[in-house]
Amino acid sequence: MRSALISSLSLVLLLQQTGIATTSAATAKEATLEEKWGTDWGFSGVSTFAHLPHVRCLTNPDALLDIGIVGAPFDTSVSYRPGARFGPRAIRASSARQTPFRSFNFRAGVNPYTSWARVVDCGDIPITPFDNALALRQMTEAFVELGSRPSLSGGRKPKLVTLGGDHSIVLPALRALNAIYGRPVAVLHFDAHLDTWHPAKYPSAWIDKGEENPQSYFNHGSMFWIATTEGLIANGSAVHAGLRTRLSGHDDADFVDDTVQGWYRILSDDIDDIGPRGVIESIMSRLGTEVPVYLSIDIDVIDPGLAPATGTPEPGGWTSRELIRILRGVEGLNIVGADIVEVSPSYDGPGEATSLTAAQLAYELITSMVKRGAAAEGDIPTAEAGASTKDEL
Repeated sequence: MRSALISSLSLVLLLQQTGIATTSAATAKEATLEEKWGTDWGFSGVSTFAHLPHVRCLTNPDALLDIGIVGAPFDTSVSYRPGARFGPRAIRASSARQTPFRSFNFRAGVNPYTSWARVVDCGDIPITPFDNALALRQMTEAFVELGSRPSLSGGRKPKLVTLGGDHSIVLPALRALNAIYGRPVAVLHFDAHLDTWHPAKYPSAWIDKGEENPQSYFNHGSMFWIATTEGLIANGSAVHAGLRTRLSGHDDADFVDDTVQGWYRILSDDIDDIGPRGVIESIMSRLGTEVPVYLSIDIDVIDPGLAPATGTPEPGGWTSRELIRILRGVEGLNIVGADIVEVSPSYDGPGEATSLTAAQLAYELITSMVKRGAAAEGDIPTAEAGASTKDEL
């Protein structure tokens, strides 16, 4: 009896040891395979943003993340050239050289793709091209769904960097942030245009005067006006940067209305007088480092000679270098969400200059989000963390 029991125990022990050995061997083999075959070159692999893992976040609620790249392929609220629905695809393709093994951002002292944060490509929101009211609802629900989940690191909500799409996608993003945080947020808006126009400033003879909110009010030039009327933007905490738009009518009533809505304007020409440093100081003095900020970049803030692939190009814009320097200088902002919009790749040249610039802008935004989070977690040495409010100019 005792001999049989000892034999049984010996057999169990042998099986356990064999299982452990088998598991260890399998793990070792997987590690070897990963080392040999798990790294993509810039020109290889499936096209995700910066070769990040692709997760269908909207259908996988248990797949936690800290920062999500989300495509919003929507362009049926534009007033001039369409095509931005293909922007997410183009920006992803142009991010191909941002491989995680070579993405250390020396100005920030961090590799945003290999630091504390889990950064993933969540794919695109499947948005209808046939019904703008339904599209607005789809985008709003998608942003709420993704932004309401816990983050992988805990203690904070996930942050989304949205690749547009036309600029109207800001409205559902701001509605979602208001629902998630229960308060209005500040906005930093890089654009050639105001986008605070009353919708009736567009030709509106066909609008039913008895209809309170016609569907046509949802367009890429009025979404900030709608957001203001809905109380989504913190009063007096909104900044335009890079403006050079023409105005309506025969006077500056558009600017007056913009001021009434609580916006501060930095014109494109101002950079000639105050330089990037002055632009940075103007932004930081109004938004600070603690208030939650939504940062929105319309690619047409850059001169069309450098970024031609956009729906409403305006000559006389900033260079990509100037905009990147400004973004680096405002890294101390408490960014809770961001977008890069109005990239219409069919108008780009063979060198894909516009989408390349958009991909670099996304990299800079993600870097700033990761760096601020790393400083909060104590993952950046004190001296380096203290440099987060210092720009490199």
